Amino acid sequence: MAQLKITQIKSAIGYEKSQGLTVRSLGLRRIRHSVIQTDNGAIRGMIHKVRHLVTFEEVAEGSATGEASASSGGTK
Repeated sequence: MAQLKITQIKSAIGYEKSQGLTVRSLGLRRIRHSVIQTDNGAIRGMIHKVRHLVTFEEVAEGSATGEASASSGGTK
């Protein structure tokens, strides 16, 4: 299934409380924070509600999981 990279670009302060809660439900915590979510109707609806606060783009499934594994390497 396709995935979406969602990035918060604007603060939810000054908007309806439900919009701030929607941003938090998407997993976003601060401006310029990005998350990867599965592309489905519920996520698309949340993005539509706060479209003035976020940007999104479709990502290939392989690249979404590759980012996390590449940055977790290290020696002890």
